[in-house]
Amino acid sequence: MKVRDLMDKNFAKIYVDETVEDAINLLKKKKRFSAPIVDKEDKLVGWVTTLELLGISEKDFKKPITEFMRPAEEVITVYEDNEARDVVLKFVKYKVVSIPVLTRDGRVVGMVRNCDVVKTLAKLYEIPVYKIFKELHNHIGDISWEELMEAAAVVTKRMTGKEITPKEYEERIKKTTFGKAIWACGGLEKFFVGLIEIGMVALARKLAKRRKGG
Repeated sequence: MKVRDLMDKNFAKIYVDETVEDAINLLKKKKRFSAPIVDKEDKLVGWVTTLELLGISEKDFKKPITEFMRPAEEVITVYEDNEARDVVLKFVKYKVVSIPVLTRDGRVVGMVRNCDVVKTLAKLYEIPVYKIFKELHNHIGDISWEELMEAAAVVTKRMTGKEITPKEYEERIKKTTFGKAIWACGGLEKFFVGLIEIGMVALARKLAKRRKGG
């Protein structure tokens, strides 16, 4: 799943030549908490939230929104073609409410809100972890399923200190749902960190075998 599959395309977008009053009215109309400030090419220039707008005096409502925005370099962003897990990890790390979605040339094409992520994850909680590993296997390439399970057993021992065979690990993930795995790992971020580490270990072991064979 990509970030574009999670993003809200009906987001509020404020242009650099608009005023504070324009921004307030747009956020009310769109019923949104925050919005990117963009130039005429839709490139990200800044960011503003409802809480920040509430702190602006009424006498300043006719002033340019650019005088009160946070600059683009301070805004947490994500690309539309990033994996969905990337935006999930950013929500966990930075504790933000929403994140603007960019194309590779910097245009703002959507927003991902933490409520959107929660709704999506709720649908995924009953999915067997086995299916998530199958997706990982498809993305890695040049790694057999058996090699991935061997790497998972290695990482499990490293993280828990408990021995487990690749076959036992495979049987375990067939019976475990995504929701249970998150709980067992101590959180979503730790689950994804562990998943990434398994992929890296699998690749490293593959490379070591090749060098040894050569």
